[in-house]
Formats: sequence, structure tokens, C-alpha cells
Amino acid sequence: MAELSVVVHGPNVQGHLTELLDSLAAHPLPDAEVIVAAVGDWARETAERHAPDVQVLPLPDGTGDAAARAAGAARACGRWLHFVHAKDGLPAGAPRLVAERVAELPPEVDVLLLDHVRSTWRSTGMPSPDGSLLARAGRADLALDDCSPLLRLTPLLGTRVLRADFWKAHEQHLATDDEPYAALAALLLADRVACLPHAAYEDRRLRPASLPPVTPEQRYGLVARYESLLDLTRGRRAAHTVLYDVMVRDCLRTFARGGMPEEVAREFFRRASLAAVRRRPEGYRPPAGLEGVRRSLLLEGAYGKYRAFQAVNRTRRTARSAVRARKRQVGARLRDHQYRRALGRPVNPHLAVFSAYWNRGVACNPAAIAAKLAELAPQIHPVWVVTAENAALLPPGTDHVLPGTRRYWEVLATARYLVNNVNFPNAVVKRPDAIHVQTHHGTPLKRMGLDQMAYPAAAQGLDFQALLERIDKWDFSVSANSHTTRMWERAYPSRYISLDHGYPRNDVYYSAGAAEIRAIRDRLGIAPGRRAVLYAPTHRDYEAGWTPRLDLAALADRLGEETVLLVRGHYFYGGAASPLTNLRRTGRIIDVSSYDPVEELCLAADALVTDYSSIMFDYANLDRPIVVYADDWETYRTTRGVYFDLMAEAPGPVARTQQELAEILTTEAWRDEGAAKMRAAFRRRFCEYDDGRAAERVVRRVFLGQDEKDLPPVLPLEERTPAPTPQEATA
Repeated sequence: MAELSVVVHGPNVQGHLTELLDSLAAHPLPDAEVIVAAVGDWARETAERHAPDVQVLPLPDGTGDAAARAAGAARACGRWLHFVHAKDGLPAGAPRLVAERVAELPPEVDVLLLDHVRSTWRSTGMPSPDGSLLARAGRADLALDDCSPLLRLTPLLGTRVLRADFWKAHEQHLATDDEPYAALAALLLADRVACLPHAAYEDRRLRPASLPPVTPEQRYGLVARYESLLDLTRGRRAAHTVLYDVMVRDCLRTFARGGMPEEVAREFFRRASLAAVRRRPEGYRPPAGLEGVRRSLLLEGAYGKYRAFQAVNRTRRTARSAVRARKRQVGARLRDHQYRRALGRPVNPHLAVFSAYWNRGVACNPAAIAAKLAELAPQIHPVWVVTAENAALLPPGTDHVLPGTRRYWEVLATARYLVNNVNFPNAVVKRPDAIHVQTHHGTPLKRMGLDQMAYPAAAQGLDFQALLERIDKWDFSVSANSHTTRMWERAYPSRYISLDHGYPRNDVYYSAGAAEIRAIRDRLGIAPGRRAVLYAPTHRDYEAGWTPRLDLAALADRLGEETVLLVRGHYFYGGAASPLTNLRRTGRIIDVSSYDPVEELCLAADALVTDYSSIMFDYANLDRPIVVYADDWETYRTTRGVYFDLMAEAPGPVARTQQELAEILTTEAWRDEGAAKMRAAFRRRFCEYDDGRAAERVVRRVFLGQDEKDLPPVLPLEERTPAPTPQEATA
């Protein structure tokens, strides 16, 4: 018997079935089957082209989704059923992730919940809003009464993987053409559910104008759907309260979107009001604010008042928007006037402006360059651009400006040197006698710059024309290796000079001594003799928030008392990583998401575990073990785009599951001869220019104007001496 049956169902809407089946054929699974309940000749012909990879079940044109799902399920042999509509998709590697997860679930679990990405006719791979809910639920199996907020998940049947026996027992509820009903009913009927907080489904929304118009009966059916679902919550107060809230919110949003004739809108409001009153939980009170007013009017059935309330709100929003726009215009004119006046002054040859990570503070390559600048050219005065919330964290005596202030524009207008590891604002003018230095903040594995254009999930919100204009202001671009130099040339095409000098922030990996490493570990609370493993996952464009890839508590238990996990969430998620809140006091898991600088964490760690983060390229300078945890490599590679195959050129052992990771870390595999060989090859390619003197080379070349030939040469790899390991430092 197969572990998993993927049941693809429906007509070949707009030809999307072809790409779905192509993606499944590209990554076949030994313990899974694919059944295509093909509706119509086009779907049947498309599916038959993929034989013998799929089983084709032809169905006549006009067969509904419910009937198609039921026919596919009847043919299936798997213990678990994953229903995938023919218009939707599966991210690369998703079936493998699902198959592995269901194989480990206990028999009492009926439903596995998945995260998903969203695509439309205009964009692909956008993150869903469900990630944080799934992350909070964790990997343990739960009864819905213990996790009723899961009823707020997007009601997609494709994000529910159902135990086959559960499907058969409740087919009368689940085999319906009302997919949101089936998706919510699956949760309400399940004894226990489990979560897979990874993007394992693609919900493709078709352009509304290409679909049949919504009928009044379909509008009214929304209310009837929730009434039927609320019948399934009898005796379950928590589930009833959450589902009631979901119903009211959904009805109000549907009403607010409009598009209904007046008589339909009035009848929809009447039915929604009756349902809201009839199903109101005991002790329910509408929330405060405008949302509370909306709900109170719905409970009153006050259609006329609600329409008047909508009109007043529209007028208020329009007025406020106009006031804000006028304020922005006045402020922009004032700033522009101040900046233009400052641009008329001479450039100050002794002034340098530094910024890092969107004005977070003194960090990364700019910080290392500024430190070396103070040593070699103290006549040049550094000013840091820092946000107000980060200003209090600056080292004492750091001269700084807040973005948008008068002095901010003055220093940007008159500084000779502008150094950043991202980009300065579009409004910054490139003066002919000013020098802009782009230091970057990592070696590129993922696609960057213009190369993101083919990956909408990564490119969302990017203005590529504005990006090109910012690139054209660069005079110098710092690089750590020839791979990076070549990728920057294609991702950021312009006339800047590449400084193939190494990343200044990595100098510390060659200059730090035993005393410094001991002091860092003391600050982190790592006892002498204990192994410290730094876990540093990267950001994923297809996830709305940070989803822990690992059950950290279980991993810590497996590694034992002598291992400490230092866990660092990506800085995109705002410092402290909320999924770690309940783990901080265990002693063996330390949340270091807000700890700076990250270089100190690397120095303190005996080994690094990461996925696709550029931290691996920096950490490799220490010549210490690196383990890659690549549970969603195919999804990441397809959605984000990469420059090389990390699985073929990894810096150490690769784990695809938590079990594999634990086995690597509890045996000698993390540091054996094979791991050392992989790391050596990785260092030869990616630690090419880092030798401990990168900052000096940059300062001498940029600030002191020395020729390339007069700079300290890059030491051969075999002549470099990294900082001592923690064991050496504490010996």
C-alpha cells in the first residue's frame, strides 16, 4: 500500500494541469501514487501524456469537483489522500515533505495541515497568512479543542491531507463542491490534527473576469455554509466562538467588497444578521473600535445605518488621506529645499557617512571598515545613519544622525564618502566628487538584483528601474570571492570597480584570540567543555513569518546535556524570534536573535547548522564544521532562484530531515574526514579573498587612494591561520 495518494482532480483550466503534472513527474516518489481524475478530453489527453507516472481516471465534461475527488479517492490505494485541484500547483519537493510527515504521524491523527503559497494571474509564490498560526501550533498532534485558532486558516482543501479511513467515514461532509465547507469540516470532524508549517501547496487564483459571475444563491450560500459548520461545533465552546468570529468577519468582508445589486446586498445582510444573532456565543461582546461598530450594526440588522456608516467612513478616509498627502507634500518640499541648499556647499573631504542593514546600527562590513579607518585615517570623521529605536544601542560616543532630519540630509549632501551594505535612498544625489562604496552583506547563493525579475515571490515590491539608478551611483563594490564578483556583475550591471579584497567583517575570524572567544562564551552563558551549535536559518520569500524548520526542544533532548543550541532568527523578523519564547529558559537552547555582532556568535560556536543563509560562507573562514539542513531545498530553489546547486557543493554533510540532522550531530559525521574534505573544497571557492586584512585593503584603496599593487596581497589559503576553536581557547 502506498503511503500517500496525490489525487489531482478537475478540468485543465487555462492549461495549468500541464505544469502541475510536469512538476510531479520531475520529482517522483517511491512511496506515493498520483491519480488524475481528469474532467473532460483536454484534461484526459494532458494526463495521458504523463503515463506511466500517473493513473488516469477519465471523467465526462461537467463533472463537479466533489464527484471528481470522490472518484479519485475511490481509486486510491494510499493511507493518506492529498487532493490537488488541476488549476493549482505543488512547490518543488512538496510531495516528498508531505509523504515524510504523514509517515511519522500516529494513527489517531486524521488531518495534516499544510502551509501554502498564493499565485494570481499577475504574480506567483506569494506567502500565505497562515504561517504564524501553523508555527505556533508546532509539530505535535493536537485535538482541535486545544488549538481552535486553526479554524482561522485559509479554508483550502488542498492544504488538508486526509487519512483515507477518515475520508471514507466522513465522505458525506467532505465530498462537496463547497471547498471552504469541506476544508473547515475536516478540522471540525477530526479527532486529532497535525501541522506541517512548510509551503507545500500553491493556491492559484484565476482572474475573476475569466470566471462565471457570482450568483445571488452563491452569495447567500456563504451564510448557509457557516450555519451548517456551526452545527458541527455543538458542545465545543472554543471552536464555536472562533468559527462564529470567522463567520462574522467573512460576511462583513464579503458585504464590504460590494459588487452586489442593491436587492441582493440587502438580502445578504439580512441573512448574515439573522445568523449572527442566532449563533451568537453566550457572553459574546463585539470588539472595540470601528470593527465593533460594524458587528453591532450587523447584530441589529440595521442595513440603512450600516450603509450610512460605510459612507461616513469613506468620507473620513478620503479627508484623512488628503490631509496626510498635503503634509507629505509640505514635508517633502521642505526636505528637498534643505537638501538642495546643502548640495550647493563644497564636499567635505574629511566626512564619511556609514549605514548598515537599513540603518540598524554599527554592524557588518561598514563597521569593520569604520574601525580600520579610525586606525589608518583618523582625520576622516565617521557619521552613522541609525533609526531612532536603534540609536540607544550605539557604542558610546558614536556620532550619528536620524533618517529624515535636517542634519541627515546635510551630511549626505556634503560627505566625501558614503558607505553602505544595502543602498542609500533614491533621493540621494551622486555628486561627482563623492565616493559611494557598496560593501554588500553576503556571498550570493540566492538570486539577487536584476536576477530576481524571474522570481515574483522574491521580487515583490522591487522597482528595478530605481534599483538600476542606485547601482549607477556606486564607485566601488566589495567582494569576498570571484564567484561573488561575477554574480554582482550580472545582478548589478554598472561601471563600478570591484574591490576583490575580501569582506572586512570576516577579518575578525583571523584576528580573534583565545581570550576573546572565552569572553564571548562567558557572555552567552556557555560553560567550558560544552559544545555550542549555532543554528541560523535564512528568510524565505514564500513564508509570511519565521517558521521554525526544526522541533528545537526535541533536537536539544537528542543532542544531550553537553550541547547548547544557539538559535538565531533572520533579522527580517525583527530581532527576538517569537517561536523561541517558551524555550529560552531551558538552558540548552539560547535565543541569540537579538545578539550583535553575529561574528561573535560564530567565534563562540563549535559548529554551524544552517540552510541557505550566507552565514555559511563567512563561518567557513573558521574552518569549523558546517551542517546544511535542507528540508525544503527544491521549494527554495524554485521559488527564490539560486546561482549554484548547494546540494552538490555543500560545505559539509546535508540533512533533509530532523532525524538525519540529529544522526549527523550525534555521531562523528559532522566533523569526520568526509566533512573536512567538503569544507576544504568550499573554502577554496568561497573564502578566496578573506585573510584577515580585507578592511585594511579597502581603506587604503578607497580612503587613502593607494594603487592596487601597493595593497597587502591576499595570503594563500594554506598560509592563513583562523581563530582558535572553542576547545583550543579553553584548553
